[in-house]
Amino acid sequence: MEYRRLGRTGIRVSELCFGTWRFGKETGGVLETDRAQAHELLDTAWEQGINFIDTANVYGTPHGTSEEYVGEWLDDYDREDVVVASKVYFPFDGRGEPGPNDSGLGRKHVRAQIDGTLERLGTDYLDLYYVHRWDDETPIEETMGVLTDLVREGKVHSLGASTMAAWQLTKALWASDAEGLERFDVTQPLHHAGYYEDVADYLEVCADQDLAVCPYSPLAGGFLTGKYERIDEDDPQAVEGPDGARGSFDDFFGDWYASERGWKVLEAVRSVAEEVDATPAQVSLRWLADWEEFTCVPIVGARTPDQLEENVAATEVDLSDEQWNRIMDARYRPDGTRWGHG
Repeated sequence: MEYRRLGRTGIRVSELCFGTWRFGKETGGVLETDRAQAHELLDTAWEQGINFIDTANVYGTPHGTSEEYVGEWLDDYDREDVVVASKVYFPFDGRGEPGPNDSGLGRKHVRAQIDGTLERLGTDYLDLYYVHRWDDETPIEETMGVLTDLVREGKVHSLGASTMAAWQLTKALWASDAEGLERFDVTQPLHHAGYYEDVADYLEVCADQDLAVCPYSPLAGGFLTGKYERIDEDDPQAVEGPDGARGSFDDFFGDWYASERGWKVLEAVRSVAEEVDATPAQVSLRWLADWEEFTCVPIVGARTPDQLEENVAATEVDLSDEQWNRIMDARYRPDGTRWGHG
């Protein structure tokens, strides 16, 4: 495992980040990853060289469960060896019915949530604190102001932005520079080889401002693992997958991942995987990690240690410029326009 600097920060992280959004999460009354499984996965991640762990205050059922699992695991390791990220924005369900100040990025909510996050993680500080969404109701100057206070108090080392538009990210960076506040150094967008919406403007901001990019859902919800097959050439959302796989229980799978563009990209990914003796998942992750314009650290999730080890093997894959460009070019029709979502 190699390690890279996270954007403009002094933090060095593994080429992959391990995401813990399934920890303690109930889906249809079924617990996806229990405490013992979570700790086993975290042990595997560490043994494979991953030192970067991503969680959020609202991960798990009830909220906070993921942070608790990570904190229990972290207690057996040297805190200084692990880079831990969490997030704030959504209502936290630990207090019953949310009140008027129990969500968003206002000073009151952020202050309330950071202390709970640190307590559940059993640590005095976060290496990285993301805003989970953009808050239309709170002036960005207030948000960056309270985040700056957390940095200067030592509760947070660096700041990140998850899921916002390019203009919003630009506005936040401008406000930080104009007001002399701490700024975002890391972003967490939905970004993968077959993404049907355009994130070019967003990524251009990241490249220009030397922001690290940590994409979530880098395998398109499992679509880019190659385990799904198209069953109707006239309907890109007609998908057949293994029992229990995301495509069989997630109503949004077709809307977000199974697009005409997605199938074209998957075809290219599969061809490259055969050439380099790797799996489609490994090639898809390597494609992201090889972006040259910015530091790109995909966030991988896993249900089993074997699955996680397969993902980590992506760090050993080498793609030529031609192979990388072939996957990129698969997004476009012969006339140069992007394949659509349909």
